[in-house]
Amino acid sequence: MPTPSSKNLRTGRYSENGRIYLLTSVVLNREPIFTDWHLGRCVVTEMRNVHQTGGVTSLALVVMPEHFHWLVELHDTELADVMRTVKSRSTKAINRKAQRSGPLWQPGFHDRALRRDEDLKAAARYILANPLRAELVTSLRNYPLWDAIWL
Repeated sequence: MPTPSSKNLRTGRYSENGRIYLLTSVVLNREPIFTDWHLGRCVVTEMRNVHQTGGVTSLALVVMPEHFHWLVELHDTELADVMRTVKSRSTKAINRKAQRSGPLWQPGFHDRALRRDEDLKAAARYILANPLRAELVTSLRNYPLWDAIWL
């Protein structure tokens, strides 16, 4: 079985307008930089910016200490462009805020297209339960790095 790499992640990737995608990206070396939730808010801000400019409709998101999950409906753009924008702009903001330099994210990202008949709320619940499963909090109310349109 081939080892996951950014090239393997791109194989077969197709950006379909109107399709729902679960997107995941991981911090370089899985460094838990977002234990500082102020830095995690920089990622959330950039996700919201892409939503506000119409690239995607953000359905649910969670930023974990070393990665994020984002459930989106894609609009007239490419997945790679959406992720490049979020990762690039969040890196600049975080580097400035944390007085650091260099790359922040591992190359590439993981995407999974959801079929319309799948339960989107179930996918969102799974994403939002990440901080609970990781035992970061006992209630999602106490976790500052999440959002969902259903709430």
